[in-house]
Amino acid sequence: MKISKRMQGLVLAFACSFLVSGIGASLTDLGPWYQALRQPLWKPPDAAFGMIWSLIFSLCALSGWTAWQNARSQAHKLRILVLFAANALLNVYWSWLYFHEHRPDWALSELYALWLSIVLLILGLWRISRSSSLMMLPYLVWVTTAGFLNAATIQLNGPFA
Repeated sequence: MKISKRMQGLVLAFACSFLVSGIGASLTDLGPWYQALRQPLWKPPDAAFGMIWSLIFSLCALSGWTAWQNARSQAHKLRILVLFAANALLNVYWSWLYFHEHRPDWALSELYALWLSIVLLILGLWRISRSSSLMMLPYLVWVTTAGFLNAATIQLNGPFA
């Protein structure tokens, strides 16, 4: 069975997106250290995080694929790759700082860069594909929420050493 180039691109976009998700998940240890953290009362249940991130990474894959289909030049394609790659690195780095290094304080500082990378994705994709840009809005909302949760965790548990 032959798969069209467009469908190969979609499969590749999902593979890349969920590779990033898998790396982040592998760094997310909900063991004794995390369980001992005091959390704000408004924190969503841990089970919700997997569902939310699955939706976000699916939207990222669809956004990247749609933008790629609409790219009119190599410069547009390079912009798409750079924006998503930078965001992926920052996303994984946050998980490493928070869960592997046990430094929510450092993770919050890094979260500002992650948040900015999402804003740059939204702005950078707008001229290429408005639908791709809009697909990034739930990601921005979730990372903003995660930032408030991260800050509350620091307030309830800090300082971290």
